[in-house]
Amino acid sequence: MSRLRIFVATLAFAAAPLAAAAQSAADVVVFNGRIYTADAARPIVQAMAIRGGRVVFTGDVAGARALAGPNTRSIDLAGRTVIPGMTDAHAHVVGLGDKLQAVDLVETKSYDEVIARVVERAKDTPKGQWILGRGWDQNDWGNTNWPTHDALSRAVPDHPVLLTRVDGHAVLANAAAMRAANLTRATQSPAGGEIIKDAQGNPTGVLIDNAENLVARAVPAPSRAQVKEMITDAIAEMHRWGLTGVHDAGASGLTLELYEELGREGNLNIRLYAMISDHQPTIDAWFRRGPLVGGHNGMLWVRSIKLYQDGALGSRGAALLEPYSDAATSGLLVSPAAHIKDVASRALVAGFQVNTHAIGDRGNRLVLDSYEAALKERPTADHRFRVEHAQILHADDIPRFAQLGVIPSMQASHQTSDMYWAGNRLGEGRLRGAYAWRSLLNTNVVIPNGSDFPVEYVNPLISFNASVARQDANGWPAGGWYPEQRMTREEALLSMTLWAAYAGFQEAELGSLTPGKHADFVVLDRDIMRVPTSDILGTQVLSTWVGGRNVYERR
Repeated sequence: MSRLRIFVATLAFAAAPLAAAAQSAADVVVFNGRIYTADAARPIVQAMAIRGGRVVFTGDVAGARALAGPNTRSIDLAGRTVIPGMTDAHAHVVGLGDKLQAVDLVETKSYDEVIARVVERAKDTPKGQWILGRGWDQNDWGNTNWPTHDALSRAVPDHPVLLTRVDGHAVLANAAAMRAANLTRATQSPAGGEIIKDAQGNPTGVLIDNAENLVARAVPAPSRAQVKEMITDAIAEMHRWGLTGVHDAGASGLTLELYEELGREGNLNIRLYAMISDHQPTIDAWFRRGPLVGGHNGMLWVRSIKLYQDGALGSRGAALLEPYSDAATSGLLVSPAAHIKDVASRALVAGFQVNTHAIGDRGNRLVLDSYEAALKERPTADHRFRVEHAQILHADDIPRFAQLGVIPSMQASHQTSDMYWAGNRLGEGRLRGAYAWRSLLNTNVVIPNGSDFPVEYVNPLISFNASVARQDANGWPAGGWYPEQRMTREEALLSMTLWAAYAGFQEAELGSLTPGKHADFVVLDRDIMRVPTSDILGTQVLSTWVGGRNVYERR
């Protein structure tokens, strides 16, 4: 799919006459700054005017001030930087809300530290009540072997504990949790999952991919009110980091109901592009209903399905064409390829997009094969099917994205998180097709960017920095990790704004500060397009605006 098509709506808005816009005063005028619009017709301006929640003018200060009236709110940027509101094109909203309440295990440097954090939570938790945590990564512990439950079970014997790995594709359960779930040595691994067992055949407590639910199903489900609170907490957290939009990669039927409820209440304060989870009754209900496009005053879209082909690289569940370099396995197929093809074919008839998780080179090939078969059966010119992650690609499959019109939806922060150990998993040869942004961009596709939070941090500038530097927060490695795959800063900004909008069929309404579009923007304390890369991660979000409304102000 040519990138040129994305700018058609932008150029059309830019060419539209603005005489009507000048007939009434603006609600907000923003001036005296450096405003990056992501609009090819006028990429950098000094000022912007907003009325009725939409941009009505971009240009010089005099032009914006001419639209001001007695009730106009005037904002002097004092030289600061404005960018379009950023969209995380792959994240998990309820997962973030849940993580904000769970034991935070991110950046733990040892299994002992994980246990200590759980012990601390147990002090204030009634006996018998579940303790949930998320964020551990054995690759950061020195000893990268899978942990076993024994030490955790001794330290916390009176609470069932379930700790989710950082990627969400493995969990660690203590003895009390396994008892509550009736998980024993006789329990067999399900298709697309694995119960790790010791030499005697006893479960170690680690469950991978489809095996996770063997214990997770015993955890009491949160109430409707609790899930709603998780969503509102997550939205507030996203605003704090400059996000005005999010593509929720797998929303349950209940979550979708709550999004609409919040929309009716006027409390859905973020542009939410929801992907329906792979649950057949929910999918069937939405296929009968049809897509929701810009519902609740342009806040909610439900027109896509989220599927899973394989697992994750860190837990060795990503499906590879050849075995892992550090283990006698080639990964897991979470869903049969026939299922991907079937849902894709039905989605094309119903007018829905399909977005499938695929990380390994085999997983990606199978998804592309399934999409190709579905499109032959149901030819559709503008389907915008997506592969979520597209982390490890065989060279033969890189051009297939453009050929099939498939969008590689990638999360740049995964590269800087995984680069320390990815070579051990894959070997040097396969790294050439890992996190291969430039190779894909050279085929004339777009890459919507994201974080996959709560797998990674919410801060979208982590992915911006990874895109342009391919280095961690300490500037390692010098020169960048496979630097030939870097994006330009202009591409990195588009990947979080206009390209993300395109990936959700929203480019006529969102993604750039173009007259006629929703006035979603962010004020930053420094110019991320010009500062040294070493300064990008120090950038502070000063304010976040959705539809011309201030939804976050840094104090």
